[in-house]
Order: sequence, then structure tokens, then C-alpha cells
Amino acid sequence: MTGNAETITYNVTETDQTVADAFGDRMVDTLNSGALALMISVGHRTGLFDAMADMPAATSARIAEKAGLDERYVREWLGAMTVGNIVENYPERETYHLPPEHAASLCRKSPTDNIAVFAQYIPLLGSVEDDIIHCFRHGGGVPYERFERFHDVMAEDSGQSVVPALESHILPLVPGLVGRLKKGIRVLDVGCGRGRALNKLARLFPHSQFTGYDISEDAVSYAGQEARALGNDNATFEVFDVSNLEHTNQAAPYDLITTFDAVHDQKDPLAVLRGIRKTLADDGVYLAQDIKGSSHHHSDRDHPIGPLLYTISCMHCMTVSLAQDGEGLGAMWGREKALEYFRAAGFGNIDVHELEHDFQNYWYVCRP
Repeated sequence: MTGNAETITYNVTETDQTVADAFGDRMVDTLNSGALALMISVGHRTGLFDAMADMPAATSARIAEKAGLDERYVREWLGAMTVGNIVENYPERETYHLPPEHAASLCRKSPTDNIAVFAQYIPLLGSVEDDIIHCFRHGGGVPYERFERFHDVMAEDSGQSVVPALESHILPLVPGLVGRLKKGIRVLDVGCGRGRALNKLARLFPHSQFTGYDISEDAVSYAGQEARALGNDNATFEVFDVSNLEHTNQAAPYDLITTFDAVHDQKDPLAVLRGIRKTLADDGVYLAQDIKGSSHHHSDRDHPIGPLLYTISCMHCMTVSLAQDGEGLGAMWGREKALEYFRAAGFGNIDVHELEHDFQNYWYVCRP
């Protein structure tokens, strides 16, 4: 040992065969689980789980007929569901049944507990694997437009994780906010996507004015169409690069600004946050949802969906930022770095909340 330096010696021993065998078994389980995730996504997108949810045990032909699908494909899919212990198979009658206990986690009738929605991330990310491999070797990133179904999946994700909890859990995090919304305030949602959350707020609080910004023309168009269909005359959506927010001159400050899982994948997250601070009224509130995690890998080992979140970060959130020559912060930037960025943007009062039903997110209430 010299000075403060410490030499650590690692003992390399022969392979522990028990450990090696256990890890091998784990890898096989991982392959099976990955395959099932893909087939669960298929079951969700084709409506097979929804079709089976209210059915007694039925043949593959009957299930295919109800779902409006080709029987041969349905039969093979049922094979995967059977060996994966998701669907029950009665060989003597050649019938299949989705237990109600399983349907609760796989069907659209479960608006907040449908795990099948999240299974869609696996094929979505797999579709850009070649692009990601190229980035591993040469740097750079994969642009938003390569993720063809991203906004579809995110809208479903938001539709069962954020939108149903707005009234019951999220808005109450800010004392007095509901009363202010009822009277009428100006609200901005930065990175609004398809506008599911903002359109619900506009419908709930007709005396307030709501604006949504997003860089995606398709998402903004969808949000605007939904606003018109709902009769939300108090909601407008604009295509706007929110990295430039701090350089614009707003006609009047906003009383409430929200971001729902939208900061970490920006080209310049700190610039976005500075823009939010600039356009927020002195007595306003910035409410941010972002991924629950630590800024240190070892601290996320016990996260219930840590591997999934790091995979989404690597293959989407980080890379879309790098594709813009951005920071590439990634979804798992963590609470410590988030607080650092909020303070650097000019927020002096920051409260961090966790919701009992939500193990995926932190909810930050930020004031000047």
C-alpha cells in the first residue's frame, strides 16, 4: 500500500459447478421468458387475451373465430401459452382456458394492471437491434422515427399508469392545485406525446387553459384530433422542440407545468428544465413524473423491473437523445441526478413523492 492507494487481490478459483449450473438454468429461464414476452405482446395486440377472458374452455377454432383470426396461428400461439403456463389446456377435449386470475394481468378490462401492455416494449426494442449494434460499434444514436410504434405503446402505458391516477393520486400531491384548476389557470405539458393526460385534465377542468408541446408531428396531430373529438376547446397542441423553450418569449407565465416521463430522453435535459423554470409563474408549480431509480447501478439491483428499465433506456431513451447529438442521459438517470438538474435549473423547493401503487416512478413537485 502506497499513500492512500490500496491494493486488492482477487482469488481466482476453479469454477463452482453448482453455481455454473444454476446460472445456466437461469439463462434458459431468461430465454423462455423473453419468448413469452413476445407472444404476450402478440396476444395483446391481436385481442386474443380479451377474447378468451370471458370464454369457457374452447377449441382453437372457436377462439380464433371469436377473435377474428386465423386458426392455425392461434393454435400455435396457444401452444406457447400452454407450455408457458399462462393458458390451461384440456387435451381430452382439445380445449383451452384463460384463468380469470391470469386474465386480470393480461386484459384491457384491467386498466391499471395490464402487464401485456408493457410486453410490447420487447418487440418494439427488438426491431431496432441492428441499429443499436451499429451504435455500439460506431457511436451515435437511433432517431425517433425508427421506433414506428413508440407513441402507440407509450399512449397505452400512460393510459393505465398516469391517466387513471390523475384525480386520485397525482394532483393531490400539490395542496390546493385542484381548487386552482377549477377556478382557471394556464397549464403546459412539455413532451405531451399523444396528449392522453392533458386531454383528461382539459375535460376535468373546463375553466383552465391547456397547452401541449411535443416534437412529434404524428403525436401532436393525434392529440389534437382527440381534443376535438372530446370537445376540449380549452386544449391546444403544438409541434415544438422543447430544447428551445428557454429561448422563447411566452405571452404570460404558466401556473402549472407538467412532464410525464419526458425529460431524460431530451437532447439537452437541463436546457428543457431551464425553459420550464423560465416559463413558470413565480407562484407556479412544476410537476414531474420520471423513472424511479438511483444514479448508481448497484443501488438498482433490487428494483422489481430494473433490467427492463435499463434495457428501455439503452435501446430507446438514451439513443434517441444521442441521435440528436444530445446528452444521452437515459431513463435511469436516477433521483440524485434529477435533483441536481432541477436545482441547477433554478428550482429551490423540491419534494419527492412515491405513490403506493406505482413502483416505477418518482413524482417531483418543484417550486422556484
